[in-house]
Amino acid sequence: MSDNYKPAREPVAEPVVNKDEFAIVTVDDEIRADGLCQSLLKRFYDSLLEGGMDPQEATRVASGADYYVRDFLVGYKHCNLFDERPGIVRQFAGNWYIVNTIEPSIEELAGHLLGVRSFYRFLNGRGLIGGDFLAAMEQECGDGAFYESRIRSFWEITGDGYIAWERECSLKQK
Repeated sequence: MSDNYKPAREPVAEPVVNKDEFAIVTVDDEIRADGLCQSLLKRFYDSLLEGGMDPQEATRVASGADYYVRDFLVGYKHCNLFDERPGIVRQFAGNWYIVNTIEPSIEELAGHLLGVRSFYRFLNGRGLIGGDFLAAMEQECGDGAFYESRIRSFWEITGDGYIAWERECSLKQK
C-alpha cells in the first residue's frame, strides 16, 4: 500500500428535517426557525463547495439565499420556509428588496435570485419541496425584466404614487 493512500470518504447521512419546526407564531418560534434556517443554509453552502464551486462564488450564492430566507421569509414575512407559496419570490424581488435597499439594482438583485434559485434546487434535491413549486420558484427567479421595471418605476414614483406601485406587487398578499 502506498503512503498516499486515503480511504474513500464514507457518505454522511444528512440530518432529518422536521418541516413543522420551521413554523413561526411567536418570537421564540422566529428565533428557533432562524437558527434552523441558518443550519440548513450552512449545509447548502457545504453542498456548493462539495459540488466543486469556488469558495468565493459559493459564499456569494449562499449569501443571496441567506438574505432571502432569514431577512425576508423568516424576519419579515414570518413564513415557514417549507410553505409552498407561489408568488413569494416575486414579493421579495418585486417589492421588499426594492424598498429595503438604499440603492436597489438589478445586478445585486440578480445575485440574490441566483442564490434563491440554487437554494430551492437544493431543497428539492433533498425531497423537501415539490417539483411543481421548484418550477414556479425558478420562473419567479428568472423574471429579471419584471424586476428591472419595478426598480425603474420605483424611482419614478411621485406624489402618492407609492400606493399604486405597491398594489402591483403587494407584500400584503399571503
